[in-house]
Amino acid sequence: MSDVALIHVVDDDESQRVALLRLLGAAGFETRGYGCTGEFLLQPLPDRPACLLLDMHLPGPSGLELQAALQLRGCTLPVVFLTGYGDVASSVQAMKAGAVDFLSKPIERDALLDAIGRALARDRALRAAGREAADLRSRFAALTPREREVFDGVVAGKLNKQIAEAMGIAERTVKLQRAQMMRKLGAGSAAELGALAERLKGLCARYSPEA
Repeated sequence: MSDVALIHVVDDDESQRVALLRLLGAAGFETRGYGCTGEFLLQPLPDRPACLLLDMHLPGPSGLELQAALQLRGCTLPVVFLTGYGDVASSVQAMKAGAVDFLSKPIERDALLDAIGRALARDRALRAAGREAADLRSRFAALTPREREVFDGVVAGKLNKQIAEAMGIAERTVKLQRAQMMRKLGAGSAAELGALAERLKGLCARYSPEA
């Protein structure tokens, strides 16, 4: 995966689009330009840091409609809106839907680069959270059903003896399962197990392997 950020520019005004692509290229970004929402949606999105500069008013589906379509697809690509009109209602709608910024044309270079910087920071944070969630899912998925029961007991604050009684197994078996479970999860204490569980709950809504 390339470390150079990719900036997608969707604008039906060819001269404006070309000017933006040149400005961003000179700033060190890789760029791709599109004249409409359909053209953008037909292209696969590479797995790399990126954001979308999106004109509000486009032929066919509007910028707001493209933003909504991306959200329906589960795409978290950060969006910076561009518009030649002072449309307050649209800007409010865009920001409520998660847009990073809403810039009026003609676009000021510093304002544009600042917005892109914030968009890319958001994208990198989302990607990092996604990788962490995938890693935690993988670790929890490696647990056997019995190790999972022991994990639940430890996180609930139960002693080995209490876990053994609840599971109907010997305490020494619980100790063995607990050691294996902690090794798989990379945890050194009950407190670390609790922290892992809370992190996965926050990232994946729940810490089951199917989350």
